[in-house]
Amino acid sequence: MSIRRFIPALACAALIAVPVTAQHAPPDPNDTRATFPATPHASKVFAWPTGIPYQADTEPELIRGPQSGYNLCNSTTEGQDSLCQTGFFNSIDDFCIWAPPHPDSVIGDTEGEGVAWCTKPGHGGRLIPEGALTGLQFMKTPAYIQIVGFLDQTKVNIQSGDGGGEFDPHGADVRGNPLGGLMYSNAFSGGGENYQQVIEWSLFIGADAFCFKVCDPAMEDDDHFCEHIYDRMGCTYNMPNQAQNGVFEACLGENQDYPGTYVENGQTLTYTQPAYPTLVEPTYTPRIPGSSSCETFQSAELFAALASVSAPGAETTPAPSDGEDADASGAPTTTGGNPRPTTTPAGGNEAAAGEGEDSSAMTFAASGITIFAVLFATTFFA
Repeated sequence: MSIRRFIPALACAALIAVPVTAQHAPPDPNDTRATFPATPHASKVFAWPTGIPYQADTEPELIRGPQSGYNLCNSTTEGQDSLCQTGFFNSIDDFCIWAPPHPDSVIGDTEGEGVAWCTKPGHGGRLIPEGALTGLQFMKTPAYIQIVGFLDQTKVNIQSGDGGGEFDPHGADVRGNPLGGLMYSNAFSGGGENYQQVIEWSLFIGADAFCFKVCDPAMEDDDHFCEHIYDRMGCTYNMPNQAQNGVFEACLGENQDYPGTYVENGQTLTYTQPAYPTLVEPTYTPRIPGSSSCETFQSAELFAALASVSAPGAETTPAPSDGEDADASGAPTTTGGNPRPTTTPAGGNEAAAGEGEDSSAMTFAASGITIFAVLFATTFFA
């Protein structure tokens, strides 16, 4: 595994094409609590499935306070009130994104609290409501897997019009966003239940779109392909793509250039993102990686398990149950809105409904045809 670089990213907000309507106040100078943990989150390794802790962040005395959710997720936590903060990314039809736990939230205010919203039951989190995903491009390359998508973000608790932000395992205080969030994948380890922790990953979400990349932990340069310091530059520069709204496709692809690097007159150069609040004005056009062997799908065939899942606040149709209270997905729920797990991680022997299934800068076309960016406003201390 490569030696990690832990470069704190400053609190920031994109100022391109969308106005910034609110800024966070600076830290309270009278707050004497420490900011940084003894061990950066991205250097913590938890083996699947027996090594998953209840919470990966165990330092509540630090300035951002305690982790709001939990990592030990299973059938007892699955449902639309889940606070599971362990995500998965395996394929075009099996992934989780981070989004707020409460309706009408702004990403910049809640990124430390993000919870897992998944496309399949069995991971212990919430399910993405039916109709929220309106287009996807999945790409598998030699170094990473990536998905770029269009969505109705209000259906995953993001305020309408919010430009969004970035989730990654680093953050300004190296505790990750969300705090303690873990990511697993079987894409690099043979599929099925062969999950392995992905150390380097990044998700931009907002402006009714998202892009998500997880990098093969066996690659020495996984931290370069999943760079986290260009947090104000969106999907165009971090994950160049040709995704189309209304199209669901899975492709093989070549590796992109490292985010922030480009070739000019035969020389490889590196762009430096200016410190906030200076405007980000990249001086280069990123290369869009080539793709091949693309296969198209219908949304209904990819996400059949979401057919009965309604958006937060929407009227739901109860699914058949065996006597337990169930949410729209048929997964058992608990009262109080804060379910706690028992002992078996998601994907283990207590998998919920669906058990046995494997488990861009800066143009966002007004017509919704092609995504070249996610325009967002974000800060790193929620």
